[in-house]
Amino acid sequence: MLFDQFDTRELFARLIQCEAGGEGEDGMKAVATVIMNRATVPYGEFARVSQGGNVRNILEQERQFVCMQTVIEGVYNPQNVINMNPTDEHYAIVDWAMAGGRLQGVDHSLFFFNPYSPQCPPYFPTNVGVIHNRVGDHCFYIPTQYYPST
Repeated sequence: MLFDQFDTRELFARLIQCEAGGEGEDGMKAVATVIMNRATVPYGEFARVSQGGNVRNILEQERQFVCMQTVIEGVYNPQNVINMNPTDEHYAIVDWAMAGGRLQGVDHSLFFFNPYSPQCPPYFPTNVGVIHNRVGDHCFYIPTQYYPST
């Protein structure tokens, strides 16, 4: 596979850098929190994907993270994990998250995205999440009653 060259820790650090490297420590911790929340949620789509807490399965789930896609709609995506060079800061955030660290304010969020707008939409685009908080440019969403049936 494309990402087999990276162990899980490195892939996670590359994803944090790519998805939120410009968002400061809290922004990167918020994204790491969502990834770990997905790996540990006991119900719904992410529980099936993680198969009991496998973080790698969450990182590699198709079409979840733009940075995990090298091609988008037939066009090369230069902002992908392969092109990242994580630093000690990115690895420290991954270690923190994998050891149980969660950023308060997004501690139950399963979804995030950058709306490229000062306003966060009230619902995640598929209505499986409702706005919980904003950290930097990213909006974070907790699951709605629709998520468990995903």
